[in-house]
Amino acid sequence: ALMIITLISITYGALVCSVLAIQVIYDNYKVQLRPGAYLCMVVWRALEITTRVTTLVLFSTALTHWVILVGMANLLFFFFLPWVEFWARKGTLAEGVEKNFSKLGTTVVLCMFTLLYACINVFCWSAVKPDLTHQELIERKQSWSSLVMYYSGRFVENFVLITLWYYFKSDFYEYVCAPLLVVQLLICYSLAVLFMLLFYQFCHPCRRLFKYNIHDCLRCVCCRRAGRRARSRRGNMPPSYSTAATMVLVPEEPLVLLDPHNSLPPDVARQLGAQESSA
Repeated sequence: ALMIITLISITYGALVCSVLAIQVIYDNYKVQLRPGAYLCMVVWRALEITTRVTTLVLFSTALTHWVILVGMANLLFFFFLPWVEFWARKGTLAEGVEKNFSKLGTTVVLCMFTLLYACINVFCWSAVKPDLTHQELIERKQSWSSLVMYYSGRFVENFVLITLWYYFKSDFYEYVCAPLLVVQLLICYSLAVLFMLLFYQFCHPCRRLFKYNIHDCLRCVCCRRAGRRARSRRGNMPPSYSTAATMVLVPEEPLVLLDPHNSLPPDVARQLGAQESSA
């Protein structure tokens, strides 16, 4: 019962954070979420958090001390990621975070902000990306590349952790169908990603403001793969008239030279011209 209550609480917190992130990013527009959007977000967040927590718990039962290393590695990676991007851009710290704060106080506040960002990303997608150079401390555009890298890396990590649990599990799980549990966790996380894609494609309140959407990104990837396959096939095929270029650019000829009468002798051409003029 306590686990269910905790899961509902965490899911509700993630839902509220997602809604607030949308309202902060698109504060110039009136944001109104429909029931379908809330449904997609609830299923997306519930499956994502449940799968992540279950994977970490199962991994901790098999390799107790290694789970601390996994958690600290995740926390430190997401904590230092905004700072690395800040140093790579060679930017300056955002001013005006708090009027009474000194530069040291501003740095401490930014460290706490990035720590909160890291703690959220250990379990689920935070829906916002920090920008330490901006006064509002968040990036005000949809970063599809960060979204793809996060869920791709998280899926691979969950797969590795659950596979290690499968090989090093204790005798406590002797009466549990371990392969079925592994498949269920992977399917649940895939469903979470699917509902996330459905939310951004159909239910996001500001989807019309996106320069690119999920459908455009998938179509771009498919077109690139199809183009690479076509080029590879063309490279393996012998040259022929169907694949080789048969058209060349030539200087534009005068209209007189394009006249079919020019293919006749001069005398015959004069006679045909006189007959056409008399007619």
